[in-house]
Amino acid sequence: MIITIKNGADEKQLNKLVDWIARQGASADVETAGGKLLVGILSGVENIDEELLKSMDIVEKVTRVTEKYKLTNRKFHPEDTVVTAGGKKIGGENYTFIAGPCSVESEKQIIGIAEAVKKAGAAILRGGAFKPRTSPYDFQGLKTEGLKLLKKAKAETGMPIITEIAGVKNIDDFDGVDIIQIGARNMQNFELLKEVGRLGTPVLLKRGLVNTVDELLLSAEYVMSEGNKNVILCERGIRTFETLTRNTLDLGVIPLLKEFTHLPVIVDPSHASGLKRLVSPLSLASAAVSADGVMIEVHNDPEHALCDGAQAVKPEEFVEIVKKTEGILSICGNKRVER
Repeated sequence: MIITIKNGADEKQLNKLVDWIARQGASADVETAGGKLLVGILSGVENIDEELLKSMDIVEKVTRVTEKYKLTNRKFHPEDTVVTAGGKKIGGENYTFIAGPCSVESEKQIIGIAEAVKKAGAAILRGGAFKPRTSPYDFQGLKTEGLKLLKKAKAETGMPIITEIAGVKNIDDFDGVDIIQIGARNMQNFELLKEVGRLGTPVLLKRGLVNTVDELLLSAEYVMSEGNKNVILCERGIRTFETLTRNTLDLGVIPLLKEFTHLPVIVDPSHASGLKRLVSPLSLASAAVSADGVMIEVHNDPEHALCDGAQAVKPEEFVEIVKKTEGILSICGNKRVER
Protein backbone atom coordinates (compact mmCIF):
# COMPACT_ATOMS: atom_id res chain seq x y z
CA MET A 1 0.00 0.00 0.00
CA ILE A 2 1.33 3.46 -0.96
CA ILE A 3 0.01 6.63 0.62
CA THR A 4 0.55 9.83 -1.35
CA ILE A 5 0.80 12.82 0.98
CA LYS A 6 -0.86 16.14 0.11
CA ASN A 7 1.35 19.09 -0.74
CA GLY A 8 1.84 21.39 2.21
CA ALA A 9 1.72 18.70 4.88
CA ASP A 10 4.20 19.42 7.67
CA GLU A 11 6.58 17.11 9.52
CA LYS A 12 4.35 16.95 12.59
CA GLN A 13 1.41 15.67 10.52
CA LEU A 14 3.63 13.13 8.75
CA ASN A 15 5.06 11.81 12.03
CA LYS A 16 1.54 11.53 13.43
CA LEU A 17 0.51 9.40 10.44
CA VAL A 18 3.58 7.15 10.72
CA ASP A 19 2.91 6.71 14.45
CA TRP A 20 -0.71 5.80 13.73
CA ILE A 21 0.41 3.17 11.20
CA ALA A 22 2.77 1.67 13.80
CA ARG A 23 -0.05 1.50 16.37
CA GLN A 24 -2.06 -0.56 13.89
CA GLY A 25 0.71 -3.16 13.90
CA ALA A 26 2.13 -2.16 10.51
CA SER A 27 5.51 -0.83 9.36
CA ALA A 28 6.11 2.12 7.04
CA ASP A 29 8.86 3.65 4.94
CA VAL A 30 8.86 7.30 3.82
CA GLU A 31 10.22 8.29 0.40
CA THR A 32 10.28 11.47 -1.69
CA ALA A 33 9.65 11.13 -5.43
CA GLY A 34 8.93 13.83 -7.98
CA GLY A 35 8.40 16.40 -5.26
CA LYS A 36 5.79 14.23 -3.52
CA LEU A 37 6.02 12.48 -0.17
CA LEU A 38 5.13 8.78 -0.31
CA VAL A 39 4.53 6.53 2.68
CA GLY A 40 4.84 2.85 1.85
CA ILE A 41 3.25 0.33 4.19
CA LEU A 42 5.58 -2.66 4.08
CA SER A 43 3.92 -5.12 6.42
CA GLY A 44 0.69 -5.39 8.38
CA VAL A 45 -1.41 -3.97 5.53
CA GLU A 46 -4.28 -6.20 6.65
CA ASN A 47 -4.45 -4.21 9.91
CA ILE A 48 -5.05 -0.89 8.16
CA ASP A 49 -8.56 0.54 7.77
CA GLU A 50 -8.22 1.84 4.21
CA GLU A 51 -11.33 4.00 4.31
CA LEU A 52 -10.23 5.65 7.55
CA LEU A 53 -6.80 6.24 6.04
CA LYS A 54 -8.32 7.89 2.95
CA SER A 55 -10.34 10.23 5.14
CA MET A 56 -7.28 11.71 6.87
CA ASP A 57 -6.53 15.35 6.01
CA ILE A 58 -2.90 14.63 5.14
CA VAL A 59 -3.71 11.86 2.63
CA GLU A 60 -4.10 12.66 -1.07
CA LYS A 61 -4.63 9.07 -2.28
CA VAL A 62 -4.03 5.43 -1.36
CA THR A 63 -2.72 2.90 -3.89
CA ARG A 64 -2.76 -0.86 -3.40
CA VAL A 65 0.42 -2.77 -4.27
CA THR A 66 -0.03 -6.46 -5.03
CA GLU A 67 3.65 -7.42 -5.39
CA LYS A 68 5.33 -8.95 -2.34
CA TYR A 69 8.46 -6.87 -2.87
CA LYS A 70 8.01 -3.34 -1.57
CA LEU A 71 11.28 -1.45 -1.00
CA THR A 72 12.64 -2.65 -4.35
CA ASN A 73 9.41 -1.74 -6.11
CA ARG A 74 9.40 1.21 -8.50
CA LYS A 75 5.86 2.01 -7.31
CA PHE A 76 7.35 2.86 -3.93
CA HIS A 77 10.33 4.69 -5.41
CA PRO A 78 9.56 5.97 -8.95
CA GLU A 79 12.96 7.59 -9.52
CA ASP A 80 16.08 5.57 -10.43
CA THR A 81 18.37 4.80 -7.53
CA VAL A 82 22.02 5.71 -8.13
CA VAL A 83 24.46 3.76 -5.98
CA THR A 84 27.79 5.41 -5.22
CA ALA A 85 30.78 3.22 -4.36
CA GLY A 86 34.21 4.72 -3.78
CA GLY A 87 33.09 7.86 -5.58
CA LYS A 88 31.89 5.97 -8.69
CA LYS A 89 28.22 5.90 -9.67
CA ILE A 90 26.09 2.97 -10.83
CA GLY A 91 22.61 3.64 -12.17
CA GLY A 92 20.67 6.60 -13.52
CA GLU A 93 22.46 8.20 -16.47
CA ASN A 94 25.70 6.36 -15.71
CA TYR A 95 27.01 3.28 -17.54
CA THR A 96 29.61 1.57 -15.39
CA PHE A 97 32.30 -0.93 -16.37
CA ILE A 98 33.42 -3.31 -13.64
CA ALA A 99 36.43 -5.33 -14.76
CA GLY A 100 39.20 -7.55 -13.47
CA PRO A 101 40.21 -11.19 -13.06
CA CYS A 102 37.97 -13.97 -11.84
CA SER A 103 40.52 -14.64 -9.08
CA VAL A 104 43.27 -12.63 -7.48
CA GLU A 105 46.41 -14.69 -8.10
CA SER A 106 49.34 -12.46 -7.17
CA GLU A 107 50.22 -8.84 -6.40
CA LYS A 108 51.79 -8.31 -9.82
CA GLN A 109 48.78 -9.82 -11.59
CA ILE A 110 46.03 -7.84 -9.84
CA ILE A 111 47.83 -4.48 -9.92
CA GLY A 112 48.81 -4.92 -13.57
CA ILE A 113 45.25 -5.75 -14.62
CA ALA A 114 43.86 -2.93 -12.47
CA GLU A 115 46.07 -0.38 -14.21
CA ALA A 116 45.10 -1.73 -17.64
CA VAL A 117 41.32 -1.77 -17.12
CA LYS A 118 41.34 1.65 -15.47
CA LYS A 119 43.14 3.11 -18.48
CA ALA A 120 40.59 1.46 -20.79
CA GLY A 121 37.59 2.95 -19.00
CA ALA A 122 36.66 0.66 -16.11
CA ALA A 123 35.46 2.50 -13.01
CA ILE A 124 35.55 -0.42 -10.55
CA LEU A 125 37.98 -3.31 -10.11
CA ARG A 126 36.66 -6.82 -9.59
CA GLY A 127 38.65 -9.73 -8.24
CA GLY A 128 37.75 -12.94 -6.43
CA ALA A 129 39.37 -13.79 -3.10
CA PHE A 130 36.84 -16.31 -1.79
CA LYS A 131 35.73 -18.55 -4.67
CA PRO A 132 32.74 -20.85 -4.07
CA ARG A 133 33.22 -23.56 -6.71
CA THR A 134 31.12 -26.47 -7.89
CA SER A 135 33.94 -28.93 -7.24
CA PRO A 136 35.79 -29.01 -3.89
CA TYR A 137 38.97 -29.82 -5.83
CA ASP A 138 38.95 -26.61 -7.89
CA PHE A 139 40.92 -23.51 -6.89
CA GLN A 140 39.01 -21.81 -4.06
CA GLY A 141 40.83 -18.47 -4.12
CA LEU A 142 43.55 -16.93 -1.96
CA LYS A 143 40.90 -15.96 0.61
CA THR A 144 42.13 -13.39 3.18
CA GLU A 145 45.46 -12.97 1.39
CA GLY A 146 43.56 -12.31 -1.84
CA LEU A 147 41.56 -9.58 -0.11
CA LYS A 148 44.79 -7.95 1.06
CA LEU A 149 46.16 -7.94 -2.49
CA LEU A 150 42.89 -6.54 -3.86
CA LYS A 151 43.01 -3.71 -1.31
CA LYS A 152 46.62 -3.06 -2.28
CA ALA A 153 45.54 -2.71 -5.93
CA LYS A 154 42.90 -0.24 -4.75
CA ALA A 155 45.55 1.79 -2.92
CA GLU A 156 47.88 1.73 -5.95
CA THR A 157 45.29 2.72 -8.58
CA GLY A 158 42.56 4.53 -6.64
CA MET A 159 39.93 2.16 -8.07
CA PRO A 160 37.02 1.07 -5.87
CA ILE A 161 36.89 -2.72 -5.47
CA ILE A 162 34.18 -5.37 -5.56
CA THR A 163 34.61 -8.95 -4.39
CA GLU A 164 32.40 -11.87 -3.44
CA ILE A 165 31.64 -12.86 0.14
CA ALA A 166 31.25 -16.60 0.74
CA GLY A 167 29.59 -16.58 4.16
CA VAL A 168 28.73 -14.66 7.30
CA LYS A 169 31.92 -15.72 9.11
CA ASN A 170 34.07 -13.70 6.67
CA ILE A 171 32.15 -10.44 6.98
CA ASP A 172 34.71 -8.65 9.17
CA ASP A 173 37.39 -9.21 6.51
CA PHE A 174 35.39 -7.06 4.07
CA ASP A 175 36.12 -3.76 5.78
CA GLY A 176 37.59 -1.55 3.05
CA VAL A 177 35.74 -3.34 0.23
CA ASP A 178 33.59 -0.86 -1.71
CA ILE A 179 30.96 -3.29 -3.01
CA ILE A 180 30.19 -6.69 -1.50
CA GLN A 181 29.12 -9.24 -4.10
CA ILE A 182 26.53 -11.89 -3.29
CA GLY A 183 27.11 -14.69 -5.78
CA ALA A 184 24.44 -16.68 -7.60
CA ARG A 185 24.70 -19.61 -5.19
CA ASN A 186 24.09 -17.32 -2.21
CA MET A 187 21.20 -15.36 -3.69
CA GLN A 188 18.80 -17.00 -1.23
CA ASN A 189 21.21 -17.28 1.69
CA PHE A 190 18.85 -15.17 3.77
CA GLU A 191 21.02 -14.93 6.87
CA LEU A 192 23.90 -13.60 4.76
CA LEU A 193 21.55 -11.15 3.02
CA LYS A 194 20.38 -9.83 6.38
CA GLU A 195 23.95 -9.44 7.63
CA VAL A 196 25.10 -7.38 4.63
CA GLY A 197 21.85 -5.45 4.94
CA ARG A 198 23.03 -4.21 8.33
CA LEU A 199 26.15 -2.73 6.74
CA GLY A 200 26.30 0.52 4.84
CA THR A 201 28.45 -1.04 2.13
CA PRO A 202 26.81 -1.30 -1.32
CA VAL A 203 25.77 -4.83 -2.30
CA LEU A 204 25.80 -6.39 -5.76
CA LEU A 205 23.26 -9.22 -5.83
CA LYS A 206 23.57 -11.80 -8.60
CA ARG A 207 20.51 -13.66 -9.84
CA GLY A 208 20.62 -17.35 -8.99
CA LEU A 209 21.05 -20.01 -11.64
CA VAL A 210 17.41 -21.14 -11.47
CA ASN A 211 15.69 -18.16 -9.85
CA THR A 212 12.86 -15.99 -11.10
CA VAL A 213 12.84 -12.21 -11.27
CA ASP A 214 10.40 -12.06 -8.33
CA GLU A 215 12.77 -14.21 -6.25
CA LEU A 216 15.69 -11.92 -7.13
CA LEU A 217 13.72 -8.85 -6.07
CA LEU A 218 12.63 -10.51 -2.83
CA SER A 219 16.26 -11.35 -2.05
CA ALA A 220 17.11 -7.68 -2.60
CA GLU A 221 14.22 -6.89 -0.26
CA TYR A 222 15.98 -8.86 2.49
CA VAL A 223 19.02 -6.58 2.18
CA MET A 224 17.00 -3.37 2.01
CA SER A 225 14.66 -4.28 4.85
CA GLU A 226 17.68 -4.30 7.18
CA GLY A 227 18.45 -0.68 6.25
CA ASN A 228 20.91 -0.97 3.36
CA LYS A 229 19.32 0.70 0.32
CA ASN A 230 22.50 0.51 -1.80
CA VAL A 231 21.70 -2.59 -3.83
CA ILE A 232 22.74 -3.37 -7.41
CA LEU A 233 21.14 -6.26 -9.30
CA CYS A 234 23.11 -8.46 -11.68
CA GLU A 235 21.85 -10.76 -14.44
CA ARG A 236 24.55 -13.41 -14.98
CA GLY A 237 22.70 -16.03 -16.98
CA ILE A 238 20.38 -18.82 -15.94
CA ARG A 239 20.55 -22.57 -16.34
CA THR A 240 18.53 -23.96 -19.26
CA PHE A 241 18.66 -27.06 -21.45
CA GLU A 242 21.20 -25.34 -23.74
CA THR A 243 24.75 -26.69 -23.47
CA LEU A 244 26.62 -24.56 -26.02
CA THR A 245 27.15 -21.83 -23.44
CA ARG A 246 27.90 -22.01 -19.73
CA ASN A 247 24.53 -20.38 -18.97
CA THR A 248 21.82 -18.64 -20.98
CA LEU A 249 21.94 -14.85 -20.72
CA ASP A 250 18.38 -13.66 -20.07
CA LEU A 251 18.63 -10.24 -21.70
CA GLY A 252 14.85 -9.93 -21.85
CA VAL A 253 14.64 -9.41 -18.10
CA ILE A 254 16.79 -6.26 -18.19
CA PRO A 255 14.08 -3.88 -19.50
CA LEU A 256 11.54 -5.72 -17.33
CA LEU A 257 13.65 -5.20 -14.22
CA LYS A 258 14.04 -1.53 -15.14
CA GLU A 259 10.23 -1.40 -15.28
CA PHE A 260 9.64 -3.23 -11.98
CA THR A 261 12.42 -1.78 -9.81
CA HIS A 262 14.32 1.47 -9.28
CA LEU A 263 17.56 -0.38 -8.46
CA PRO A 264 20.52 -0.37 -10.90
CA VAL A 265 20.80 -3.48 -13.09
CA ILE A 266 24.08 -4.69 -14.57
CA VAL A 267 25.01 -7.73 -16.67
CA ASP A 268 27.82 -10.29 -16.31
CA PRO A 269 28.42 -11.53 -19.88
CA SER A 270 31.49 -13.55 -18.84
CA HIS A 271 29.70 -16.01 -16.56
CA ALA A 272 26.65 -15.98 -18.79
CA SER A 273 28.50 -17.37 -21.79
CA GLY A 274 31.65 -18.99 -20.44
CA LEU A 275 33.23 -18.15 -23.81
CA LYS A 276 35.42 -15.11 -24.30
CA ARG A 277 34.40 -14.69 -27.96
CA LEU A 278 30.82 -14.01 -26.81
CA VAL A 279 31.71 -11.45 -24.15
CA SER A 280 31.91 -8.53 -26.60
CA PRO A 281 28.59 -9.10 -28.43
CA LEU A 282 26.74 -9.81 -25.18
CA SER A 283 28.23 -6.67 -23.62
CA LEU A 284 27.03 -4.55 -26.54
CA ALA A 285 23.59 -6.15 -26.40
CA SER A 286 23.43 -5.38 -22.67
CA ALA A 287 24.01 -1.69 -23.34
CA ALA A 288 21.33 -1.72 -26.04
CA VAL A 289 18.66 -3.17 -23.74
CA SER A 290 19.15 -0.47 -21.04
CA ALA A 291 21.52 -2.15 -18.58
CA ASP A 292 23.36 0.20 -16.22
CA GLY A 293 26.71 -1.47 -16.81
CA VAL A 294 28.60 -4.72 -17.22
CA MET A 295 31.00 -6.77 -15.13
CA ILE A 296 33.66 -8.36 -17.33
CA GLU A 297 36.44 -10.78 -16.50
CA VAL A 298 39.80 -9.52 -17.75
CA HIS A 299 43.06 -11.44 -17.41
CA ASN A 300 46.53 -10.68 -18.78
CA ASP A 301 47.25 -14.40 -19.36
CA PRO A 302 43.92 -16.26 -19.69
CA GLU A 303 45.55 -19.50 -20.86
CA HIS A 304 47.23 -19.85 -17.46
CA ALA A 305 44.50 -18.36 -15.27
CA LEU A 306 43.75 -20.33 -12.10
CA CYS A 307 40.02 -19.89 -12.62
CA ASP A 308 37.69 -19.41 -15.62
CA GLY A 309 40.37 -18.51 -18.16
CA ALA A 310 38.11 -19.56 -21.05
CA GLN A 311 35.74 -16.66 -20.42
CA ALA A 312 38.34 -13.95 -19.69
CA VAL A 313 39.23 -11.32 -22.27
CA LYS A 314 42.69 -9.74 -22.49
CA PRO A 315 43.16 -6.06 -21.60
CA GLU A 316 43.47 -5.02 -25.25
CA GLU A 317 40.19 -6.82 -26.03
CA PHE A 318 38.53 -5.00 -23.14
CA VAL A 319 39.65 -1.69 -24.65
CA GLU A 320 37.71 -2.52 -27.82
CA ILE A 321 34.60 -3.52 -25.86
CA VAL A 322 34.57 -0.14 -24.10
CA LYS A 323 34.99 1.75 -27.39
CA LYS A 324 32.19 -0.18 -29.11
CA THR A 325 29.89 0.22 -26.11
CA GLU A 326 30.36 3.98 -26.21
CA GLY A 327 29.09 3.82 -29.78
CA ILE A 328 25.97 1.91 -28.69
CA LEU A 329 25.33 4.37 -25.86
CA SER A 330 25.65 7.32 -28.23
CA ILE A 331 22.92 5.80 -30.41
CA CYS A 332 20.65 5.10 -27.44
CA GLY A 333 21.45 8.58 -26.13
CA ASN A 334 20.51 8.10 -22.47
CA LYS A 335 23.74 7.15 -20.68
CA ARG A 336 27.42 8.02 -20.46
CA VAL A 337 30.36 5.90 -19.34
CA GLU A 338 31.26 6.48 -15.71
CA ARG A 339 35.07 6.65 -15.46
